Amino acid sequence: MKKVRKAVFPVAGLGTRFLPATKAIPKEMLPVVDKPIVHYAFEEALAAGIEQFIFVTGRNKNAIEDHFDHAYELQHKLSGKEKIKELALTRDWLPSAGSVSFTRQQDSLGLGHAVWCARHLVGDEPFAVILPDDMVLADQPCVKQMVEAYKGGNMAAVMDVPRDKTKSYGILDIAHSDGKMVTAKGLVEKPEPEKAPSTLSIIGRYILEPGIFSVLENQKKGNGGEIQLTDAMSSMIGKVPFYGYRFDGKRYDCGSREGYLEANIAFALDRDDMKKDVHKILKQFVG
Repeated sequence: MKKVRKAVFPVAGLGTRFLPATKAIPKEMLPVVDKPIVHYAFEEALAAGIEQFIFVTGRNKNAIEDHFDHAYELQHKLSGKEKIKELALTRDWLPSAGSVSFTRQQDSLGLGHAVWCARHLVGDEPFAVILPDDMVLADQPCVKQMVEAYKGGNMAAVMDVPRDKTKSYGILDIAHSDGKMVTAKGLVEKPEPEKAPSTLSIIGRYILEPGIFSVLENQKKGNGGEIQLTDAMSSMIGKVPFYGYRFDGKRYDCGSREGYLEANIAFALDRDDMKKDVHKILKQFVG
């Protein structure tokens, strides 16, 4: 079995729920505490041993590319003022030369189409897909957990949700459950609560076989008039095993304003240099 060396980051969304903040700034560049959302996704992939980082962008997303490059004028000024700590924050984490690639999703046709746009950069090997909007706070990064558990087939990180929330997620039809690993016999995209086969939902972390690309190439539009990644994965069941992985950690939906605010609080409280002050601030509001 080939090692999971590459990760695809679909970052072409418009971020309309955060307007006007996202009128000129990609939503993936909105900060959680002091790092952009997309930076956390990159760090998670890096910790999992990913070697190639593939970003599927859209128009007006140049700030993402700039973030993963040197800022020579800024670095020169910081160096001249001997601001060593600040200088390190601009460059010490940068990915190695040639390890980051960017391709564009020219039409807004959904997550499945975005992943398909990365086909030539991925090639014929298993790969991870990381949706930066889904942030996971965990002792061990979510993708690292998945890579260590991966034994082939298609895999998605899963968590239980309240039944009345199933219409917001892809839901697994469970065939077998063995600890953290769940074997799925089907997958339903955003079912109504009364029709949901379970409450086990997919979040934005996947490890996929390269065969998904040939399926996506001919995949018809599904829910919302978009090419759904979950539809393609579902159609492969029976030919390729599909697993849900019950990850350790807490997921925050930064695609919503409430989830984004919650993530800022949670990640700030997780930092030794901030948690005392954040507790004091919160007490002013909640007593």
